[in-house]
Amino acid sequence: MPRLSQLSRSIEGKVALVTGAAGGMGRATAHLLADEGAAVAVTDLDAGAVQKVVDEITGAGGRAEGWTLDVSDPARIEAVVAEVAERLGGLDILINNAGIAVGAPIAGDDFESHWRRAFDVLLDAQMRLIRAALPWLERSGEGRIVNIASTEGLGGSPLTSPYTAAKHGVVGLTRALACELAPQGKGVTVNCICPGPILTGMTDEIPDEARSKFARRRVPMRRYGSAEEVAHMTLSMVLPAASYLNGVALPVDGGMTIKNN
Repeated sequence: MPRLSQLSRSIEGKVALVTGAAGGMGRATAHLLADEGAAVAVTDLDAGAVQKVVDEITGAGGRAEGWTLDVSDPARIEAVVAEVAERLGGLDILINNAGIAVGAPIAGDDFESHWRRAFDVLLDAQMRLIRAALPWLERSGEGRIVNIASTEGLGGSPLTSPYTAAKHGVVGLTRALACELAPQGKGVTVNCICPGPILTGMTDEIPDEARSKFARRRVPMRRYGSAEEVAHMTLSMVLPAASYLNGVALPVDGGMTIKNN
């Protein structure tokens, strides 16, 4: 067992890959990891948006490179992970952040297409990215996987079953892989963040009054969280000193999931 003084609290020199990093929580996480000294692979669908984040990070003195990545494309996942490891010198941290908002009534004619899309992007993609990244994460000796789930992965809401089921799958994937990988002794940990109501592009479409009403009624802190608040919790899970944190599904929700009414 390492002594406390031997546990590093820095990710300086590490290599991190963040999916869905062109905006919201992904962008905030990419910036924070770079601020803390990591080289960051910024990935998302839109090349221009990816380059903008890369320019922001490098303009602030950080190290970042960008890749376009549709996480529902298995072949592209394999190619991007390999390129990131080659160009940045390995891979120590994987942040599975890319996501979409998708819901439909179970009786709807197009329900199955929404269901399949939710699993393609929200769950299957995370599994495939982990499989592609695992050889480098094991080689690191301090590999960190953080899957972004949701408070929907800890509960449920009407008309959101494709999203909710996929997010429950993310929590289950996290817990199962934490148990599978830790005994191999290669230093890889697997944890997940379950954000509650967060101010991102996905919630921008909700009218201000509706957001305020929801927060007053459901969230003890009576507000939505910020992408930066989620990013800091993600950072805490990827530190070398977080070596005994494994299989955790952490709500970052202002207390919403523990409120009874």
